[in-house]
Amino acid sequence: MKFFFFIFFVVPVCWLFAQNSADINADTPNKYDSTRSIYIKTYTDHFFVWPVLKQRRLDYEISDLPEKNRRLLYKSNSPYSLGLGMYIFEVALEFTVAIPLDEKSKEIYGPSDARDLQVTLFTKKWGLDIFRQKYTGFYIDDPSIDIPNNTPYPHRADIVSKNTGVSWSYIFNHKKFSLRSTNNFADRQIKSAGSFILFTTLAGFRTSGDSAIVGDAYRDYYGVDAKVQQIRSTSLSILPGYTYNLVHKGFFLTGTLGIGPSHNWLSYRAEDGTSKDDMAFRAFFVARVALGYSNDRFFTGLTFGTQGGNIKFDSIQLTSSSGTFKLLVGYRFREFGFLKKRLVDLPKAFGLNI
Repeated sequence: MKFFFFIFFVVPVCWLFAQNSADINADTPNKYDSTRSIYIKTYTDHFFVWPVLKQRRLDYEISDLPEKNRRLLYKSNSPYSLGLGMYIFEVALEFTVAIPLDEKSKEIYGPSDARDLQVTLFTKKWGLDIFRQKYTGFYIDDPSIDIPNNTPYPHRADIVSKNTGVSWSYIFNHKKFSLRSTNNFADRQIKSAGSFILFTTLAGFRTSGDSAIVGDAYRDYYGVDAKVQQIRSTSLSILPGYTYNLVHKGFFLTGTLGIGPSHNWLSYRAEDGTSKDDMAFRAFFVARVALGYSNDRFFTGLTFGTQGGNIKFDSIQLTSSSGTFKLLVGYRFREFGFLKKRLVDLPKAFGLNI
């Protein structure tokens, strides 16, 4: 009973206090490996703390296939979030709260309500990312129209987009390359190295509005597709790729790119209630760039990551993408006392018998 109290009450309460987003990164300790020790240093006897600034986005564009230069960009005016991260009990935690938008930004781009939850786990061989995004309120950018400075963009407060899924990645050259060295800094890459990487992603994307997403104003360009009110896509993707970490005197620059086929189950519904289902293969991509500095005590990193793909219905194409910008500065401390315990030791520390 105590165990269920801990899992279903203590953990959710901690998440609720995060208000905007929570990242949880977990890993497992490494056994000694002579080759790995030449390229990678692991800090199993330290705990870390870091302030973090981040922004997550969920945007998409709708383009007309016959007129390839005709496209509409639907962008969220999502705020930055500020918080604190720590690596403790060999688990990395981040809790952030949204920074309120200034009134000028709201006036021009309108407000967006952004709800993000992300859980990531890293070991020396693989990474797991579970995510859910729900964004309400988008402004529309039409590249064919020149909007003067300080002029509000068209805003659709009724449009809701959701992106939910799970992504798994495997590092083939894990003896020389560390995925954790630029993600949760549990490791430090000592020598430059790279690895082939394999991503597998299962994700569902949906966008809908109280009325047609494109609307009557663009009927001449999009025809009957201007009446589409809801678009849904479920995709299964397998992405081979490569990642490399260039290291020089503590500074690092890491690039990751994966591109591969994606099987999509598609559906859309029009304002009059008619619907259509389809299946198709499309390309999907994952890209990430990180740079920063890391030594035995101090570390800092700037990261930008994005993933996305496109789906086609009759004469329109929807291209969706989700992205994360992240800036952090941290410090490693030697563990002492209770902090020397590991995640597997915590249930006993709370008097739980499992």
